[in-house]
Amino acid sequence: MTTTPIRLLFALIAAVVAVSGAAQAAKPAKIDRRVEKALTEFRQDIGGADAVLDKAAGLLVFPLIRKGGLGIGGEYGQGALLIGGDTVGYYSTTAASIGFQIGGQSRRQIIAFLDQSALDKFRASEGWEIGVDASVAVITLGAGGAIDTTQLNQPIVAFVFDNKGLMYNLSLEGSKINPIHRNK
Repeated sequence: MTTTPIRLLFALIAAVVAVSGAAQAAKPAKIDRRVEKALTEFRQDIGGADAVLDKAAGLLVFPLIRKGGLGIGGEYGQGALLIGGDTVGYYSTTAASIGFQIGGQSRRQIIAFLDQSALDKFRASEGWEIGVDASVAVITLGAGGAIDTTQLNQPIVAFVFDNKGLMYNLSLEGSKINPIHRNK
């Protein structure tokens, strides 16, 4: 069967990306600065962002996710979970892909938990995979460059953006999010 080698390849890529990223985990203060900058830019650049972010029970902010590939790709980023504006934990995100791809890109990602029980389930997990452990609706812009509020009826929504604004046609399915455990 060809699916077994492909699954092994995916697992290997994800493990390499995760291990290399975890070995270079940024210091909490650096992540906090990047998270604050990403939130500030998001609020300034996207109409309706304030209302959505303010009503969220929690925000998982990845201020920089890097992706690269040549046929086989991987991505990695570090971020923080904020509740009531305070950082309560640090997380990494990884994903692997296979198919026609060449080059690299970076993006920012904000996952808003609009439902307290969805946030509680996320916090109770030791690892979380989008599309398996929870569905996440990726929000796009509506008319006038503002958030399409008709998409905000889900317990968990995500905003994926770069320096040009919200990105389109992205799926976060398969992204793995894990807590960053720090030695004290």
